[in-house]
Amino acid sequence: MEEAPLVLVVDDDEGMRTSVAFLLASVGIACETCASAEDLLRSPRLRPPLRPGCILLDVRMPGMSGIELLRHLKQRGCKRPVIMITGHGDVPLAVSALKAGAEDFIEKPFKDQELLDAINAAIRRSRSILEHSAEREAVEARLARLSRREREVLALVLDGKQNKEIAAALAISIKTVEGHRQMAMEKMGARSLAELVRMMVTPAAAPH
Repeated sequence: MEEAPLVLVVDDDEGMRTSVAFLLASVGIACETCASAEDLLRSPRLRPPLRPGCILLDVRMPGMSGIELLRHLKQRGCKRPVIMITGHGDVPLAVSALKAGAEDFIEKPFKDQELLDAINAAIRRSRSILEHSAEREAVEARLARLSRREREVLALVLDGKQNKEIAAALAISIKTVEGHRQMAMEKMGARSLAELVRMMVTPAAAPH
């Protein structure tokens, strides 16, 4: 069963952290707060397994700024959607946040529903990201079960080569190609070539 969404709120303003936490609690969304970028980076919530959710991040904070933290998170490979909030709201700052990978940008003071709409959209995006990551991990695990020859045959199949061409390229018999191809399909859990291709559309999943 999927865990409930979690919103991480990072803001040096205690009043803002408290009010956002109260708002989220009123609609049944779990929330944890951090007073600084450094507090967030120490949080175990950034380590797997991840719950669906997002980070609500203030742009201007003492020490590491919100945009600096956002860039740091992206460099670490953090895929959790980030919503930037600011009381200054200048256009260049908004553009910088979006270019750095922010999911959305909200200016203080904001309406409760505006914030909730942005958070719910980010949670939906987070669920999609986590589902995709789980699918890719499953495909990678199946690929790891293939023998070297099965991977070679599979790569040529995905390149559009016929069994005869694969046999010539690998200097093996067509019957051997057919055997490796069938075994690779079984290990990948693919019932058809079309299903196999759909599994492999992400570059990270390509056989090496």
